[in-house]
Amino acid sequence: MYGPSWIEVMLGAIVSVVLGIVLAATYLIFKPVTQVKELPKEPAVGMVYYIEGSHDSAKARRAVSKLKIFAQGGSIVLNEDEINTVAAPATPAGPPPAPSKGPAAPGKTPAVEADSGEFLSPGAPNFRIHDGQIQISVPVRVRYALVGLNQSFLVQASGTIARQGDTFTYVPDTVYVGSCPTQRLPLATGWVLKKILGAQHVPADLAMAWDKLSDVTIEASAVKLTMPKP
Repeated sequence: MYGPSWIEVMLGAIVSVVLGIVLAATYLIFKPVTQVKELPKEPAVGMVYYIEGSHDSAKARRAVSKLKIFAQGGSIVLNEDEINTVAAPATPAGPPPAPSKGPAAPGKTPAVEADSGEFLSPGAPNFRIHDGQIQISVPVRVRYALVGLNQSFLVQASGTIARQGDTFTYVPDTVYVGSCPTQRLPLATGWVLKKILGAQHVPADLAMAWDKLSDVTIEASAVKLTMPKP
């Protein structure tokens, strides 16, 4: 007679499930990924691995000239090193970030840029092309001074580029925030893509040229951007 109603019981169960999902996701987000040179033959259960894309500037000497050709309407082929050489972090709202401290040691999240004062501070993206897919990874710092929160995690997505409507768009198959597979969480993937990957700065001339592409293909460790024939 004095116990909770069925509605209260159901509401309590729903709140418990939601709280459990939030706590589990938070734990996985801040669980460090393991950076390796190549995937182990027998991956550890529950371990998320990360392979950084190559960024050898000696192999990317033509990157700037290629982008100029692309902006002027020419077709180009960009390799992994060239893409990573010209990739820049998202434009911060506050002071410019300090230089990155370099790649992370095995088992640690790659270094992020200096704090910009924002709640989420994405660092410079890294691209890796493998098995017909493009991996995009972005180190992110989360800071909230009121509760003393200052943590870093890695966002990494792997997918292809496909035409959607009138333009080509990156379509990920998997998206990990830290060690959390957000593709399993409803609406989470779209938010991550918009807030983290979509925040990266792209010069206006390159964005306009991208909208004119007739085809985008992945060839070995390079991306071919094809413009319409004159």
